[in-house]
Amino acid sequence: MQENISEERRKMLIGAGALGATALAASTLGTTAAMAEGMAGHHHHAAGGKHQELAKSLHHCVATAEACIDHCLDSFKSGDTTLADCAISVQETMAFCTAHAKLASYNSKYLKAMIDLGIQVCGDCEKECRKHEKHASCKACADACATCIKACKAYTV
Repeated sequence: MQENISEERRKMLIGAGALGATALAASTLGTTAAMAEGMAGHHHHAAGGKHQELAKSLHHCVATAEACIDHCLDSFKSGDTTLADCAISVQETMAFCTAHAKLASYNSKYLKAMIDLGIQVCGDCEKECRKHEKHASCKACADACATCIKACKAYTV
């Protein structure tokens, strides 16, 4: 019994750590999006339309992941830690998709490697969120991950 309580506490603490990372990622993403909007008219953005759909799906994935994390945190506050694994997976996906979207917008030479990893990261997150898709935010996150996977598979160099 004590072991289960310790495991639940560990999961809750990991979820709480995810909150800090999520807040930082959301802050960075908001700044990046604002900068991108401000520079949209500037003719120097490298990727142009080439990776626009990929970046769009990645940004959407991050936005839905933020809502999923918010839901997980609400569950944690009420003492329910059943979404701890979901929160961990979603946090990792948010961090990854934020970086992936930046590399797509820069038309990075590492984009192909990110594509391959993105299929795996989003696939793992989708699988975890599907376990909890009775919650609208988990279902939306899983659906966004599925869309990201499709966008990654459609990517061509």
